[in-house]
Amino acid sequence: MKLYYSPGACSLSPHIVLCELGLPHETEKVDLKSHTTAGGADFYGINPKGYIPVLQMDNGERLTEGPAIVQFLADQKPAAGLLPAAGTLERARVQEWLNFIGTELHKNFSPLFNPTTPDETKASAIAAIGRRLEFIDKSLGGKDYLTGNQFTVADAYLFTIVNWTGHMGIDLAPYTTVAAFQKRVGARPAVQQALKAEGLI
Repeated sequence: MKLYYSPGACSLSPHIVLCELGLPHETEKVDLKSHTTAGGADFYGINPKGYIPVLQMDNGERLTEGPAIVQFLADQKPAAGLLPAAGTLERARVQEWLNFIGTELHKNFSPLFNPTTPDETKASAIAAIGRRLEFIDKSLGGKDYLTGNQFTVADAYLFTIVNWTGHMGIDLAPYTTVAAFQKRVGARPAVQQALKAEGLI
């Protein structure tokens, strides 16, 4: 398998999952400004949507959208416990978090990455992020991870998005449980492996 990624972007989430599962894979860096891969290919030819992540299978098929990719990967090694069994409420809880992170947290960062976004819009986005972090902070109370004591694909996604707060000047000090979660997940060997592979540490 090959993961098309950009360092520290949302593609870090499936990269972490690949490392957690120990699945053989290669990576190819994508320049999102020029939409070219490290090998010189036109990235639009790989993903017409123009963004990462993209997981390319050994047979050439490609899968896009981070939450779909991490669930597919977790199902390759169900014994690892990164995603509960299909048809269970526990699995739906992980999917519930994946959807919340994707629509309520991840997307609120989008205006902050756009240099043309008006300051008023950025302020509104930061306020929305703060409300989401407050909710997550309360939800993590008394738990190591989002759904309990088992690390799941949702935790990999949350770690990835929360990592952006530092770059955006969003202080995690008011969200002590989120900050502790971030430190805990960041210390996992597989997370360290992915961070190092992307040149982030």
